[in-house]
Amino acid sequence: MATQAEVGKAQQSRAGKYLTFVLAKESYGLEILKVREIMGLMDITAVPRTPEHVKGVINLRGKVIPVVDLRLKFGMAEAEHTEETCIIVVQVATIQMGILVDKVSEVLNIQGQDIEDPPSFGTEVNTDFILGMGKANGKVTILLDISKLLLHEDALAVQATMTDQQDSSAESAPQA
Repeated sequence: MATQAEVGKAQQSRAGKYLTFVLAKESYGLEILKVREIMGLMDITAVPRTPEHVKGVINLRGKVIPVVDLRLKFGMAEAEHTEETCIIVVQVATIQMGILVDKVSEVLNIQGQDIEDPPSFGTEVNTDFILGMGKANGKVTILLDISKLLLHEDALAVQATMTDQQDSSAESAPQA
């Protein structure tokens, strides 16, 4: 069992500012320090042979960034894009990635005592990517650990496919 001091430290380590957004009428939050940019929906170039939740890539000021549809990543139905649909660019380790969300809400400052551990659903459900359940403004916000949610595999899948395509196009290009 954790001591009261250990519980207090864990709560304080999760306290801070969170960018909140909506997916299918549920509120989610990301640590603001992981967010690099919020942008409106733009053209996403599909990349073949990537997982269904990897929508493709965008060109962000000359840098190619993979985009993941969080609805699909969570097993939700794909939704029609609206004027509120946007891409949140986040930093995951050394890679910038975009996440497609229904709409961005606000930045909340959530105190440690207002964040509870994720509920336990048994061994069948993996909740490692949930940092905690934040309580603010009379609502519960699911706080995500973006580094655990957007695994390197998502970015690597896009990079590997793009490298394969570049290699095959270089091989088929006529030699001078």
